Amino acid sequence: MKRFTAILVIGLACAGFTFAQRPSNPALLVPQEAPPLDYVAVPNPLPVPDAAAMGASSDVAFDSKGHLYVLSRGTKPLTEFDENGKFLRAFGDGLFTRSHGIRIDKDGNIWATDVGAHIVMKLSPQGQVLLTLGEKGQAGEWNSTTQRFNEPNDVVIAPNGDLFITQGHTPGAGRGGVVQNPGVLKFDKNGKFIKFWGGKGTEPGKFEVAHGIAIDAKGLLWVTDRENQRIQIFDQDGKYIREVKYAGLPCSMDIGSQYIYMVNGFAGQVLRLDLDGKVLAAVGKPETLMQRVTDRPGHDRRYALSSEKLMRETGWTAQVPFEDGLRATIDWYQSNVAWTARIKSGEYQTYYQSNYGGRAL
Repeated sequence: MKRFTAILVIGLACAGFTFAQRPSNPALLVPQEAPPLDYVAVPNPLPVPDAAAMGASSDVAFDSKGHLYVLSRGTKPLTEFDENGKFLRAFGDGLFTRSHGIRIDKDGNIWATDVGAHIVMKLSPQGQVLLTLGEKGQAGEWNSTTQRFNEPNDVVIAPNGDLFITQGHTPGAGRGGVVQNPGVLKFDKNGKFIKFWGGKGTEPGKFEVAHGIAIDAKGLLWVTDRENQRIQIFDQDGKYIREVKYAGLPCSMDIGSQYIYMVNGFAGQVLRLDLDGKVLAAVGKPETLMQRVTDRPGHDRRYALSSEKLMRETGWTAQVPFEDGLRATIDWYQSNVAWTARIKSGEYQTYYQSNYGGRAL
């Protein structure tokens, strides 16, 4: 099975989650410009029996046999397929609150992050919990007195067994009254804490959201700093090396021997990069799937205010009074001025013209 199948699974997972977290910055919706990537989607690539109870996928990993493991948010969150895509098993009942990242070490052990429960687990190949890092259900700091994550996102394993875990999934101040502290935590192969680097910010070495992480052939760590729209590259002691900026929302990546494939979240793309991070190609929703309405150009700018037909034919009823909904909408835009500020400044015009230029009002 080609590894690119897994990248598409990551892309679908990341893209699905972005709809649940509408960005306050419209720039995060703008796709990366690039030549088209020479891949096409394969319909139903992984047939899954209903009994597998597989939910929305959050991440994927391959083991040494070429078997694909999909981490999902179903009642059986771990699903294994053989190297030909044949379903083998589903397991992991009750282990996760909100699964997020997965890796498999050289011994076949499964490492998985739970962004909702603030823990990272090591499972045996049979699915038994061998080690839990963090305190389940408790967000906080990892220091000499407390051993807590704050939304662990992803984990990667160095050749010597050291673990690197990214944390801080929620942009801004964080959730539940716990101040967000995005960054990278380093542990040895036995789970002993070594160091942390990062913190909130936009300068080199700081993060808004430290999301995905991968190791290249030189042993350097590549970390997707999502809302800062970049990948930051470090050595394994946390020394900042350089960064690469992208349009959209850098989410996750897979580093191969020839290319890097990166998921561009809100923009709904998968990018092919060279090993220095330069964009070579991209694939997303193709233009051929869009059906234009030629008899009323610009129709997407006009909306009917009457809901009588909708109510009559579907039985729909409003859950919020019109005046209350209008006020809530106005309040949202007043609280998220980045949406209108970028449009007023003219920064959004390139994207606007490429999508709507030439249409009649």
